[in-house]
Amino acid sequence: MDLFEKIAGKTSPLGQFAKDAHHYYTFPKLEGELAPHMMFRGKEVLNWSLNNYLGLGNHPEVRKADADAAAAWGCAYPMGARMMSGNTDYHEELERQLAEFEQKEDAILLNFGYQGILSAIDALVDRRDVIVYDAESHACIIDGVRLHQGKRFVYAHNDIENLERQLVRAKKMADQQDGAILVITEGVFGMSGNQGNLREIVELKSKFDFRLMVDDAHGFGTLGPNGEGAGVEQGIQDDIDIYFSTFAKSMASIGAFIAGDEVIINYLRYSMRSQIFAKSLPMPFVIGALKRLDMLKSQPQHKENLWKITNALQGALKKEGFDIGTTTSCVTPVILKGNIAEATHLTYDLRENFNIFCSIVVYPVVPKDVIMLRLIPTAVHKLEDVDRTIKAFQVVKKKLANGDYKAEKLAAFS
Repeated sequence: MDLFEKIAGKTSPLGQFAKDAHHYYTFPKLEGELAPHMMFRGKEVLNWSLNNYLGLGNHPEVRKADADAAAAWGCAYPMGARMMSGNTDYHEELERQLAEFEQKEDAILLNFGYQGILSAIDALVDRRDVIVYDAESHACIIDGVRLHQGKRFVYAHNDIENLERQLVRAKKMADQQDGAILVITEGVFGMSGNQGNLREIVELKSKFDFRLMVDDAHGFGTLGPNGEGAGVEQGIQDDIDIYFSTFAKSMASIGAFIAGDEVIINYLRYSMRSQIFAKSLPMPFVIGALKRLDMLKSQPQHKENLWKITNALQGALKKEGFDIGTTTSCVTPVILKGNIAEATHLTYDLRENFNIFCSIVVYPVVPKDVIMLRLIPTAVHKLEDVDRTIKAFQVVKKKLANGDYKAEKLAAFS
């Protein structure tokens, strides 16, 4: 069979809806300056879908730093990979400051978070080693685990008893193969919003002799006294062996980093194929990240505002009887019962009749007949935005319960 003929005859679980969903439910175009209020299809909407936790994406100090760096250096400098011709004092200074901020000996900059953690997993383990990872790990971790040529075991999400059972299996196999064990979890899980049970995981290290990697993309900037993340929040930062985070959330930029012991970071620096064979992070992103990191440390009001809005939003949702799951972070899922058709009609109602834009999550990301509306509060939302959202959600919840989003009743809101 011809390769293209084969591809034309199949669709992915999400791609099957592309014809009807494209540019509305999938690949929507939000326009205007990054803010809680943006333009969608020609009208202003209240936006709960940007991972701009601290509101830095459109902060005037940040925009000036980015613009000044672009004017001074352009977007091409430095040319080449870090190892060959793309290294600068600024790159190394950012690494030094990130390591200090995360209370680690050293850090390595990554061009992208997804590519970076995938490549780090590939570099850290060989076929004799065993990976044990949380079932709800982000796709970048799953893809990194897929590259592993050795054995891997998955444990039920945040289930420490199940993790221990998998570690028993992993230890037996690692001992037989003269290998080691790497446990991978997240500081904050991006869909459910709950934190990884890091303290309980760390308590198992003495018994099973493993190393711990934590993806803290949603914890960095939002948890800990100054935004150091979930490890500092839970008091076990020293026990995280490989700390990963991205600039794409709280830093509202491009890039990522890994922090840890100097010997491990230096090993990764000379072993991660995604960095050795990729162009260096351009200077505007490096200078911009230095500015953003300084603001995390010196301007606590952004994190304080974020949690003011988060607590108001989550508190009001719970008061009105909404199920927000087990979130212990700023990520705010609203869990409802309904099929994919009802989910799309409900979302359409929110966007067209209430001018509220939030992400919709359906099967296969969540179980069948579950609708998740995922809200991301930011430091630049207002309490009035929260009140408006709660009132709208009360209405659509009642409509969903009455069956108004079923096909035969669509005329009620279309």
